Amino acid sequence: MANAAIVNMNMNMMSTTMPTVSLKSSASGHSVRMPILGMGTAADPFDASALKAAVPEAIRLGYRHFDTAASYGSEQPLGEAIAEALELGLLSSREEVFVTSKLWCGDAHPNTVLPALRNSLRTLKLEYLDLYLVHWPISLKPGKDDFSIHSSDLVPMDLESVWGGMEECQRLGLARAIGVCNFSCKKLQNLLSFSKIPPAVNQVEMSPVWQQRKLREFCNSNGIVVTAYSPLGAKGASWGTSQVMDCEILKDIAEATHRTVAQVSLRWVYEQGVTLLVKSTNKRRMEENLSIFDWALTEEHHRSINQIKQQRGLSRHDFISAHGPYKSIQQLWDGEL
Repeated sequence: MANAAIVNMNMNMMSTTMPTVSLKSSASGHSVRMPILGMGTAADPFDASALKAAVPEAIRLGYRHFDTAASYGSEQPLGEAIAEALELGLLSSREEVFVTSKLWCGDAHPNTVLPALRNSLRTLKLEYLDLYLVHWPISLKPGKDDFSIHSSDLVPMDLESVWGGMEECQRLGLARAIGVCNFSCKKLQNLLSFSKIPPAVNQVEMSPVWQQRKLREFCNSNGIVVTAYSPLGAKGASWGTSQVMDCEILKDIAEATHRTVAQVSLRWVYEQGVTLLVKSTNKRRMEENLSIFDWALTEEHHRSINQIKQQRGLSRHDFISAHGPYKSIQQLWDGEL
């Protein structure tokens, strides 16, 4: 069975009984604790009112990590919901929640990283983020802030300068930790070659049908925490797949363990030593997604899951252009397909 201590996960419980992991993201060894399971806020279609209503309920249930992004349109309702939770006494202070947001591609330029973060903070009505991530390893032309992707807008990212801006965000105390999303081993190796503050997190697609073994091994050996998005496949979303929830192997394990397919999938991710994001505004499902810490899969279950056919769900063909920085899907993902 995979070792859940791979990324130094700490089972000492917060007041919410949520296990945490230590993020190391500074030259001085500064440590930030991140709840292992967080609530994602990307949705297709997005419903701001549903999210705003769900966040206080999620806090009541024990969620303490909330993941947003400028491109999701969820920063404002999330900020309003956190403020409401504080007013209701569901939280005694801002420090009880961990908030992640992301730098959009149109702002991934040397002089716009810090302004973009300040704008996210204004929208969230927060003084700092717990984690700020480079959303994708690509830039759009400066000023491209409508979040649509056109091939003529795709430009190479000046990663060294952009990461310098991310490091400045942390030095100013506006982001307690910094990291990236959707970076391959090759792109992480490049980043590590010049970064003064290494990335604390690489947030990537991961599930039983896209297990990311090579990337996980690389991140583990370099002290980078992996966070899994779409661990259930994001069935029904434009970028999602039904292959997780419809997987017969996972259904058989769920029946044998008297759990749901979702719980089996989330428990598997957790047992790989990976943190994860789940997304639901349904109270029953939010409760179900939290119920993965007091039981375990067997070695036989792991062997069965290892046999599942692998397929990436989110390929981002819209980032591919004959005139852009990535001419093929292989270049975008550096062969990790």
